[in-house]
Amino acid sequence: MSEIAGQTGLRAGASAVVNESYSFACMRCGHGWEQSYEIEHHTDAAGHEFVLYVADGKVVPSPLSRPECHHCDSHVVRIMRPGRVASARDAAHRPSRVPPPAGPVEVPAAPAGAAGEEREHHHWHLSDLLHPFQRKAS
Repeated sequence: MSEIAGQTGLRAGASAVVNESYSFACMRCGHGWEQSYEIEHHTDAAGHEFVLYVADGKVVPSPLSRPECHHCDSHVVRIMRPGRVASARDAAHRPSRVPPPAGPVEVPAAPAGAAGEEREHHHWHLSDLLHPFQRKAS
């Protein structure tokens, strides 16, 4: 594809043109971007099918082969469905909704009959907790 890189406009002979968009995020520097591509399907003289990726009117390498970060030139780039970078940017600039602080908590009063009585403290054992799951031998 190096001999055709840099051509502009639609190439003649395309049997089909498909538009696809991708979101990209660099795992090294955190830069995120989105790009739309026109994918042109062609057939060469020998009858073999091939595709050309066109972005901004120029033939470019496939974004799925080895994407490169435009910010730091790293090849550790995550490819995602379109709209992921835009939604992350929107979420980052949206004011966060923090619930208002809770007011003072009131402790409920003890029932009238239980004021002078103390409740017996029960110490739980593992066997008490497992009791409902135990089966009686037949």
